[in-house]
Amino acid sequence: MTMLKQTNIVIAGVGGQGVITAANILGKAAVKTNTYIIASEIHGMAQRGGTVNCMVRMGDVASPLVPTGCAHVILSLEPIEALRYIMYANKKTQIITDINPVIPFTVAVGGEQYPKLEEVCAELKRYGIVYTVDALHVAREAGAVITKNIVMLGALAASEVLPFSSDILLDTILEAIPEKYKDVNRKAFEGGMKAYHTSKYER
Repeated sequence: MTMLKQTNIVIAGVGGQGVITAANILGKAAVKTNTYIIASEIHGMAQRGGTVNCMVRMGDVASPLVPTGCAHVILSLEPIEALRYIMYANKKTQIITDINPVIPFTVAVGGEQYPKLEEVCAELKRYGIVYTVDALHVAREAGAVITKNIVMLGALAASEVLPFSSDILLDTILEAIPEKYKDVNRKAFEGGMKAYHTSKYER
């Protein structure tokens, strides 16, 4: 693993997907390893399914905001949300996205049309290196769909941009979880890591 001078991560999703929880876990893991970290979050209409994003910066950084074109990873828990924050990508950015859409209410009531996943991925590929993860499937296999954000953290750990090991991130997750849920979350995390390695979008 090559240690970066700084690590810039944009986490995107919609309300209720665990975006802020994922950012908090990254923060705790960074503190555990004495890694300097700054984070920010935006969640205006999150409780109504609105967009949520967190920026997590680690290492030699002075601001919580990721400069345009400087994200090492855009971790998206919803396909369209990856496009919403595509301005932070460059050609080397890893864009890791769940393939399961959360249909906005404007689409649900018939006013708009959600694009096909292939179209979304093709557009994302113009801006970075795309990895698609079926987080819902992996979470179900692990035993609880609520662990989708843990699946995505596993995929992020596999990307090798974090300044600490995947074991430290997993330990940080498990420390905050009651004993009876640890095995499910461990399976979700490991499933996410495995999914990352088989998910590079080539079309």
